Amino acid sequence: MQLSNGVVLRTLTADDAAALADSYRDNRDHLAPWDPSRSETFFTEAGQSNEVGKLLADQDTGRAFPLVLSDRSRIVGRVNLVGIVRGAFESANLGYWVDARYAGRGLMTAAVGAAADLARGELGLHRIQAGTLVHNVASQSVLKRCGFTEFGLAPDYLRIAGRWQDHRLFQRILSP
Repeated sequence: MQLSNGVVLRTLTADDAAALADSYRDNRDHLAPWDPSRSETFFTEAGQSNEVGKLLADQDTGRAFPLVLSDRSRIVGRVNLVGIVRGAFESANLGYWVDARYAGRGLMTAAVGAAADLARGELGLHRIQAGTLVHNVASQSVLKRCGFTEFGLAPDYLRIAGRWQDHRLFQRILSP
């Protein structure tokens, strides 16, 4: 799916491991304040091959829907729908990041909007939720522009940048 300026949103493939390793290395400092602490292995092709394998296995069982943002030559971001629960819940957790060189251009807003459309249409989900660090105003703005509403504060929600941090929780109801 074309997003803008030659960037497409597509499903993750096993062949993406090397490009993901390159992108994570290039964006290591940019992502560090927003991500869990990462081992050195995470930033290698072998580490990304392992991560991709886990996500694709979860996709095969219906528990995940991993996507990448790609320009003509590299991966410039990720959008993941993970923790998909069926039955009475029909919900997923949303996570995303964008390359520092593409930040602030509306690309992630387009990607999150497209992922929400896929969640509603292709996956048939009722709801998606996302959490942001309390001070991550840029990510909160993306979610609000994409129709998410804040529904709570989760103290010590995730260990990010080496410490447990509070998160604002957002949701978007996809079906009437």
